[in-house]
Amino acid sequence: MAVAVAISAGCDTPARSEPGGPAPAAPGAAARTARGAPAETCLGVRDKGIWSDLDDDVQLGLPTGLSPARVTATIDRGRSLLIVSVDGWPTKPYPLGGPAILEVGEHALALRPGDRAELAGLLTADNTRPGVTPAARDRDRDGIPDALDVLIGAHKTRLNAAAYTEGYVSIPYPGGDVPREMGVCTDVVIRALRNAGLDLQRAVHEDIRRAPRAYPMVKGKGSPSIDHRRVKTILPWFRRHLDERSPAVDDEHDPLRPGDIVFLDTFPSRPGPDHIGIVGDRRGADGLPVVINNWTNGTVTAEMELLGWVPVTHRFRMK
Repeated sequence: MAVAVAISAGCDTPARSEPGGPAPAAPGAAARTARGAPAETCLGVRDKGIWSDLDDDVQLGLPTGLSPARVTATIDRGRSLLIVSVDGWPTKPYPLGGPAILEVGEHALALRPGDRAELAGLLTADNTRPGVTPAARDRDRDGIPDALDVLIGAHKTRLNAAAYTEGYVSIPYPGGDVPREMGVCTDVVIRALRNAGLDLQRAVHEDIRRAPRAYPMVKGKGSPSIDHRRVKTILPWFRRHLDERSPAVDDEHDPLRPGDIVFLDTFPSRPGPDHIGIVGDRRGADGLPVVINNWTNGTVTAEMELLGWVPVTHRFRMK
């Protein structure tokens, strides 16, 4: 069934600076686009994920220096949604139904003024076509590809800025979560995956029951309140069910993509990963993508420059 994607009427909140990491500086959130029109300050789409109250604060930027040869766009008329990909990777959703018309070949795209200015010169008759995101890559059927949904969910966790809070909390099952104002590194990933329609709590608990030998660290039948919140416990699930990619941060044949999930080793003297985060869509001062994560005691969920000095042990992607 088609899901309507509404254009938000309240997208006037500037990007926030989060403690514990550099301030967001997405090109799409700049004061004005390169073509002079005021830039839109949020995505303007309503996804079916977490924390809808933060939808009007989420914005993504296109990479600088783009050419039409690197861009493809899919027009989902049923959902009033345009998905723009860069180098074959879903990069940004745009709402259709705005007042600014962009003629692209035989297609008339009704965009918001800032979106039209951002896309003019990038969309052509050759790289723009009707279509929908395949159901296999859109778990929650909102038209936004899963990997992009994960990135949007990660940004919502950044905006929510939960304080790092250790300790066991009994939570409902399935679909349970700790209080929104608290969390640890795994909660960033749990919430971002839930934004794409994947309940990691349920998925891990069912997999432990289905294949207990894959989880030697779990005693008995496990606990749906905590197992999915432990880095080493969820690693087998990721290896069994998601697309495992190269852990190298500079592999030109398998580059990092926004929305990738990285396991990190913050204590090299202790074997195995002990931290987790999500690759962001912005590059830090070190030239590497930032990681959206909840680092440790005294911090909140934020973007941080980690990839230049914290080893990545594993990297995964929604299939």
